[in-house]
Order: sequence, then C-alpha cells, then structure tokens
Amino acid sequence: MYIRKFKDEDIDVVMSIWFRATIVGHPFISEFYWRCNYNTVKKEYLPNSKTFVYEENNSIKGFISIVDDSYIGALFVDPTSQGRGVGKMLLDYVKKEYSDLTLSVYKDNKKAYRFYKKALFEPIEEGINEDSGFMEVLMKYKSREI
Repeated sequence: MYIRKFKDEDIDVVMSIWFRATIVGHPFISEFYWRCNYNTVKKEYLPNSKTFVYEENNSIKGFISIVDDSYIGALFVDPTSQGRGVGKMLLDYVKKEYSDLTLSVYKDNKKAYRFYKKALFEPIEEGINEDSGFMEVLMKYKSREI
C-alpha cells in the first residue's frame, strides 16, 4: 500500500470512487445533481488539481485533490474501503506536503465533519453552496507544531 501521484490512466477508477462515495456521503443531495456534475469533475476539476491516490494490491482505494497548493477540493475513499484508515493516510500525506490547508464540507455530512475535526481542521465560516443550495463549512488545518 502506498500513495502516489494520479496518472491519466487512473481517471475511470477515480471517477467511479468519486461518484459512489459522493452518493453514500451526501444522501441529502439528489443523485441527479451528482450525475450532472460528473463531466465537470472529470474534464475540468481533476485536470486542474494535484491529485494523489492511495493504492493497495494494485487497486486504487481512495484519492485526494489539492487546488492552488492549499485547498483540499476532494477526499474520497471507495465505500468498500471506508473506515480502514485510507482517508486519514491521504490527509496525513498532504499535511506533510502542504503547510496551509483549507477545505469545505457540507454541514449535513456529519461523518466527514467529525473526521476533519479529529484531523485538526477547525471551522472558520459557513455559507450556502451556490450550486447545490446546501450549507457548507469552510475549515482550516490547525497544526499542533510550534
């Protein structure tokens, strides 16, 4: 098991993980909304992000994407691999690579919100996501290092 940079040939697996994990993690948003955004994520978002994948036994189990060297735009783990530390390993990896990290999480995604709080991200503001109409929380990483 290891973390590596995303390669173009990873796109179909990464998009499958994104879609399945998004549906599971956001039951309060219609599946139709995510289907409508699939091509935007695939053709615009991922190519403009620095993405890293977690691979185990030649199979990608999750990925994390960084925008502008500071914003975590995506952290998704295959639903069959959730709860096994994959997300934490991906997050720890980017914490070592990038010193100033922020992210947005849907307020109704309680599991993800708790995960980020445990990982030392603190809420700094809330607002409505203009595309989905749901409340998001902007969070910033607070390192314990002095």
